[in-house]
This record gives sequence, structure tokens and C-alpha cells, in this order.
Amino acid sequence: MKKFLFVICFLCLTAASIFAQGSSEVEMATELRSSGKIYVVVAVLAAIFIGLAFYLFSIDNRLKKIEKQQK
Repeated sequence: MKKFLFVICFLCLTAASIFAQGSSEVEMATELRSSGKIYVVVAVLAAIFIGLAFYLFSIDNRLKKIEKQQK
């Protein structure tokens, strides 16, 4: 019974937060799209993720070399 009550309360709170958001348009995103700056944001994020992936793969390769040397 407690689980059922918890689920009902959770669903009510979730539904209330969904309806409280109002419009589905995000002003900042619309403004960035209209001025063309969204492409700069996407390019910077892509560069950061590519850099992080390269860094993680290089660390992985170094660790593999160290593990092979220890065996």
C-alpha cells in the first residue's frame, strides 16, 4: 500500500512540474538559432568532446603499455 501511495504522489508531482513549464520554446535557443550563433556553440561543444575522447584514449594506451611492461 505504501508503494502504491508513493507512486501516485510521484506521478502527481511529475505531472504538476510538466504543466508548470509553460511554453515549449526556449528563448535563448531561438535567439541563438536566429542569429546563427548556435553553430558556434555546437562547434565548441564538439571540440571539447573530441578533445576529451582523445585524452581518454591516450591515457588508456599509456596504461596498456605500463601493464604490459609489468607482466
